[in-house]
Amino acid sequence: MGTKGRSIVGMDVDELVGLLNKAFADEWLAHYQYWLGAKLAKGPMKDGVIAELLQHAADEMRHADMVANRIIQLGGDPVLTPKGWYDHTNCGYDAPEDPYVRTLLEQNIKGEQCAITVYDALMKKTRDADPVTYELALQILNDEVEHEEDLQGLLEDLDLMLDRK
Repeated sequence: MGTKGRSIVGMDVDELVGLLNKAFADEWLAHYQYWLGAKLAKGPMKDGVIAELLQHAADEMRHADMVANRIIQLGGDPVLTPKGWYDHTNCGYDAPEDPYVRTLLEQNIKGEQCAITVYDALMKKTRDADPVTYELALQILNDEVEHEEDLQGLLEDLDLMLDRK
């Protein structure tokens, strides 16, 4: 960790690392939820839903990488075990036990809405205290808002398709 980079953080760095580790855990769990849901998806429009879930899985992995890098920059360690993800998560994990596309979309919309709340809160906490983490949270928040919109659009398309049959 660069000492000057750490010294410009105007808040408790350990607290910040803790918040980032919670977000890191969320990103890993979201990645797995999307990836596994894509493998199991069944129902109408499944090909479109699978493609969207796989794209979101890749985005969540990229977010986990971004957050891990920031944790390391701050002199911390990212959560080291998958079990630790459950101990630190804000948003939890909804196992895709029902592979029907509507259920998968609804579960992932819920996850995106939680992520939006998490990154909005992180932005508010770091706005004046840590511009680097603020920018990171803003970048990820933009993706999460887009994900929610994408998933809700698919759900609306599914509803329209089923209503016309």
